[in-house]
Amino acid sequence: MASVDFPLTADEGLDDLPRTLRREREARERAARQKEAKARAATLTHDFGIQEHAYPAEVPAGTAVTRFDVPFTHLMAFSIKAVLAAIPALMLLGAILWVAGALLKAYFPELVHMQILINFPKPA
Repeated sequence: MASVDFPLTADEGLDDLPRTLRREREARERAARQKEAKARAATLTHDFGIQEHAYPAEVPAGTAVTRFDVPFTHLMAFSIKAVLAAIPALMLLGAILWVAGALLKAYFPELVHMQILINFPKPA
């Protein structure tokens, strides 16, 4: 079959083409994407898709992780991000608890109010 590549207008818009030519071009692009996806899938070393023939009929009940390989720098960066994210979260939690305590104290003044006193003896 002969290739039907018609030049587009200056703005390269697909809306300028007739419907049949647009559909043909989309079909060629889709076929090229599928071919590329098949080539990429053939080079993968892991298959993350579920295949019926890959698993036996009875799957074992438990799973044990024997190794979790994470580069140290990625693990360190994640830990630093988690610590930095925890600071405003703890401040917000403290503010929420303070407001809750103030509301409880305002509506229920009979609640036990405790105070810890620390006394230091005077030197003799």
